[in-house]
Amino acid sequence: MDAKQDESAAKLVARSLKALMMTNSPQSNTNLYDHLTLLLMKVMDEHPRDAVDVIEDISHDVKLRFSEDKQDFLRDVPDTTAAELLAEQQSLLFGRSEEDEQEEHLMETLHPDVREVGFYLEQAGVGLGREEMQRIFLALKQLVESQALLGCRLWGKILGTEKIFSDHKETYHHIFIREINIVFLVSLWLCFQMDPLPQSTYKPPPAVPKEALGTGANKCVYYVCKEPGDSWVKLPSVSPAQITVARLIYKFFTGRLDAPVVSYPPFPGNEGNYLRAQIARISAGTQVSPRGFFRAREEEGDEEDEVAQDSVEVNPDFEGIPVSEMTSLSTWVHVHQHVLQQGRCTWVNLARKTGEDSNEEEEAEEKEEPDEPEPEVGPRLLDPLSKDSEMFNIPPWTSKVSSTLTLQHAVAVQRSNLWPGAYAYACGKKFENIYVGWGLKYAGEGYSPPLPPPPQKEYPSDKKQVIEALDPSLEEEQLQREALEEQRAVQEEMEDMDDEDEDEEDEDD
Repeated sequence: MDAKQDESAAKLVARSLKALMMTNSPQSNTNLYDHLTLLLMKVMDEHPRDAVDVIEDISHDVKLRFSEDKQDFLRDVPDTTAAELLAEQQSLLFGRSEEDEQEEHLMETLHPDVREVGFYLEQAGVGLGREEMQRIFLALKQLVESQALLGCRLWGKILGTEKIFSDHKETYHHIFIREINIVFLVSLWLCFQMDPLPQSTYKPPPAVPKEALGTGANKCVYYVCKEPGDSWVKLPSVSPAQITVARLIYKFFTGRLDAPVVSYPPFPGNEGNYLRAQIARISAGTQVSPRGFFRAREEEGDEEDEVAQDSVEVNPDFEGIPVSEMTSLSTWVHVHQHVLQQGRCTWVNLARKTGEDSNEEEEAEEKEEPDEPEPEVGPRLLDPLSKDSEMFNIPPWTSKVSSTLTLQHAVAVQRSNLWPGAYAYACGKKFENIYVGWGLKYAGEGYSPPLPPPPQKEYPSDKKQVIEALDPSLEEEQLQREALEEQRAVQEEMEDMDDEDEDEEDEDD
């Protein structure tokens, strides 16, 4: 009976111990019994060396695998991604209504065949790819139909980067400094409020007027979109001040037209204006064509100054230039007006006053008649590329041929080294320009920002008003010191004599 009791007691203890080991943990929802079972199975399957030394690592791996097996791999249905939204927008480009089929013959000449342009660019080794060029072709077709344009062409693609920085600590620091400066200025005003403040005599230079739409830098109107299928946005016309400042800064685009342009000197406008200024600069320097494709337009007037700088037209007698000759820069000419240092394509005399300004300064002009400024003259239209000047010891253009084996079917290519990303090709009577890049000009090995302007003078430097005295020599200082001592001694003697006289008068009284 004792043996049976001991056996039943041992079974009872084993059952209770097994029940304890099979109790699930509230954190991992596992129990020790299953964990030890999996651990022993792993050891028997893998036969690790020195299992007793790595038992802790094996236990950790088993626990991780067991927890992963119990995880729920079901995921919520994701929201519509940006790629799917873009695909939905671009799917509308492939739709076609009955009205479009009826008016197809009227729309043939309104927009260019971008697919043909893409084919030649592909032969030249540049471009955007067949799929993107097809989407751009449909997007241009949609633009022409929606805006009722008479014609359009693909200008190019400018890359951008989007990155926003935020530093609250620095913002608070600036606010704190500004408050201290305000208190300091108030204290200065209280101490010196009786002294009149100097009046500035600085007069800003007259603003250069903007060129009219359809002339100069504003000859063409530009529409932009982020992706084919997005809404087109019309860029504003460019001003000379924007072109002038764009030449002094070197800044990447973010891709947001309303983004501010933080630079020095300050840019007068947002990123949309900066984009328009860069397009004007790139077009003026890289829009080229084969020699003879355009000719000067005949207009009335004998003097050359009276003939408009932008008066060119297509030459119907152009027969094309062989590809073997198109590698020379003399066979290519500029077809866009040069942008002068004034920020305009046509020079304007700012010395001539009109309206109220002329009436107010009429007397001053009669007294002092300054010399008329010399008109600024830049390269004329249809000047060959061989006249372009080098910068940073590099040639302005690089010429190549798409294939040297069959020149009769090859494409002549010109690549701009001053504006990386600008290309032009010519094949027979066809040519085209395109730009694909960051919208920045080549600045040499390293870019150094311009220095700030010199500070203005605080007061007039006229000799009659301000006279600077020379420092006395050592002998002159010694003589002056002796003279001051003698004068002080005489003054003390006089004071002593006055005191004695007063004492005598008091005694007499």
